[in-house]
Amino acid sequence: MQYRSLFASALLAACGLVQAQDLVILPAPTEAWKVTVGHWEAQAELKGDGVVAPAPKADYARASHAGASAHVTAGSRDALTFEWRDLWQSMLRVESRSPLDLRPFAGGALEFDLHVAELDKGGLSVKVGCGSGCARAVNLITPARASAGKGWQHLALSMSCFVREGADFSAVTLPFALEGTGSGQVSVANVRIVRDARPGLACPDYRTESVTPAMLNESWAIDWWKPRHEQKLQEKRQLLEAGTPPEIVFIGDSITQGWEKGGRAVWDRHFAPLHGLALGFGGDRTENALWRLQHGEIDGIAPKAVVLMIGTNNTGHRAENPETTAAGIKRLLDEIRQRLPRSQVLLLAVFPRGEKPDDFLRGINRRVNKIIEGYADGRNVHFLDIGPALLQPDGTLSREVMPDLLHPNEHGYDIWQRAMAPTLQRLLNKAP
Repeated sequence: MQYRSLFASALLAACGLVQAQDLVILPAPTEAWKVTVGHWEAQAELKGDGVVAPAPKADYARASHAGASAHVTAGSRDALTFEWRDLWQSMLRVESRSPLDLRPFAGGALEFDLHVAELDKGGLSVKVGCGSGCARAVNLITPARASAGKGWQHLALSMSCFVREGADFSAVTLPFALEGTGSGQVSVANVRIVRDARPGLACPDYRTESVTPAMLNESWAIDWWKPRHEQKLQEKRQLLEAGTPPEIVFIGDSITQGWEKGGRAVWDRHFAPLHGLALGFGGDRTENALWRLQHGEIDGIAPKAVVLMIGTNNTGHRAENPETTAAGIKRLLDEIRQRLPRSQVLLLAVFPRGEKPDDFLRGINRRVNKIIEGYADGRNVHFLDIGPALLQPDGTLSREVMPDLLHPNEHGYDIWQRAMAPTLQRLLNKAP
């Protein structure tokens, strides 16, 4: 590994990519870096002036697009343009042909010039690798949208933005990448990693992100997330004005929001008679649910029971350390107990995801569940893991229960209700 890192450094120096104290990614000779563009299903390498990745096979994405082009002068790529359309995930990756040792840059910054041609219906993140199976992205949607139509803008991010526990910068093959959601077109130039720290954009601290209240700032959520929050406040007011305050409240992410979609028939049979309030928001991580609770969603009510199930987006979007996700869940429990001191809280284990028992993200969720099980006190907070009821005897997850191996269908919500019913009924009877 040391030999390969030295070889990579020599190659970069020979190509003129190590200048003074900087690692120069653009401009660079066309052969210096491997540049690919694509999405979750397929990628294509940029070898000439432009390339388009094959479209995903799913019907809903067959008309989508992910492409890249290069501005080349005298055999050197001066700038890259990344264009994507109707994709929930797309990426432009600049990869080293041999592992790089980025430890000398740990106290420095990533700098680049960004030109945003279109981003009103999309989002943008920048990512840097941090070892085998490790990469961290920083959301750029706010500064990127603000710079649209304003020409080239210089951005800088501290390299600390890409550090997390277990990061290994001694052998990095992904020194720079852009990730897009929705639709957009951006160009980058003058990309470099410098050794000295520079003033730059702020980024979340991965150690406290899950416990720091925040609105969901994703391209696919901006238009509906805050209005849905306002809608839920109005729904709560209507229940109170009708003299039918909610006896049960569900708090969570898209899986909880699904009670209003695929689980509607099950909800109408079992929870509508309790004037249930479903506070599930697609894409929410723990910090987003915390923001909602602190902005009135459970104020002024006293339900007999609260069902909390959240965390799979912390692990899925950020591959977060289980202890960090668990800390976010603990913070939510504290907020619920503070605002609803007389309610019984049923804390559900994060549902299994992925088809097989050894699925990477399912494994993280299992580790989260082992921690949060200890939050139950047997008096006001109770833990229940209904995961086994959702799985086949061999531990696999069936698409007949979760068609996308994450979100239940009506059959899955029926299993959820039946598996939870004995415990939930006991808590409803126990509450004052």
